[in-house]
Amino acid sequence: MPILIAMLVWPAVSNVWAAKPGGAPPATPVVVAETRVQPLSERVEALGTLQANESVAITSKVTETISVVHFDDNQRVRAGDPLVEMTSAEEHALLEEAGVRLREAERQYDRVRSLAARRSASESLLDERQRDLDTARALLAAIESRVADRFIKAPFDGVLGLRNVSQGALVTPGDLITTLDDDRLMKLDFSVSSVHLASLQPGLGIEATSSAFGARVFKGVVRGIDSRVDPVTRSVRVRAILPNPDFTLKPGLLMRVVLMLDPREALTVPEAAILHRGQEHFVLRLTEGESGPTTERLQIRIGTRIPGWVEVRDGLEPGDRVVTEGQEKIRPGQPIRLVAGPGSAPDDSTANRTDTTQNRMP
Repeated sequence: MPILIAMLVWPAVSNVWAAKPGGAPPATPVVVAETRVQPLSERVEALGTLQANESVAITSKVTETISVVHFDDNQRVRAGDPLVEMTSAEEHALLEEAGVRLREAERQYDRVRSLAARRSASESLLDERQRDLDTARALLAAIESRVADRFIKAPFDGVLGLRNVSQGALVTPGDLITTLDDDRLMKLDFSVSSVHLASLQPGLGIEATSSAFGARVFKGVVRGIDSRVDPVTRSVRVRAILPNPDFTLKPGLLMRVVLMLDPREALTVPEAAILHRGQEHFVLRLTEGESGPTTERLQIRIGTRIPGWVEVRDGLEPGDRVVTEGQEKIRPGQPIRLVAGPGSAPDDSTANRTDTTQNRMP
């Protein structure tokens, strides 16, 4: 009985194979994808600390009592805005006296100069009046400087910290009145191993995150690299700039940094297309045979990996199509049939031609 069944089935199977060119078995369905050129970079991770683009501690130059405080905690100010006034009644009196002396010295100088022009006064007397005039001007400038020391202004635009003084308090040089930070731009300092020194340069992109802001990513660029390598850690200090238009970032915040080294446009293939054998890597590239699409096995050299994709540094060209699903079912040169799949790039005309051939099978 088994022999009889085999004799009945064999003609049908042989007719199916005969319907394929060369008597080959049916084409195996596979999914293919096209190589893609996309931006890549080497990602180096580090930890960094934020600083304001400009930062200063507001202190007094003199020992004096505060008469007026013009700011409050966390107030935003512009360059030149008044912050603190100190008692300066004595200095203003001296300033008025110096002004009177200057005006008198100018009158005496002008009178002697007119006399000297008519030969009615000696040149030595004119020189003496010139000296008196210069002295009066210098005295006035000194008094004005003393008055200015008692009137503290914001040196640049920014946000003030906490107010540490009150009206009537006595301050001395070095006492902290408040802080001022220009937080429109933030400086992010971090250290990178010196093995990457050749690739470090201003303009490289960075991405920074902090647990304080969850998954939010802050992007910036490298502005400078330190001129020295730390002899203990063998690392180099890098400074990046982060825009802070909404003033979210604060000085002193710890940030996780990803530095993008060696940015480039690179050829990539889906990670699923890579076949591994020891340290070697292969793909099955789609080719056109006499009877339809088939594949050939190519060894490639890979580079950087990104989610779902692998850089190909040698072995493939842009536009090549590689098998991403079904590699285990086929051998190089075996007929295949392209089917749609995630990331696939099927040839519709080839697929239709294959389906038509199958429709002619008995």
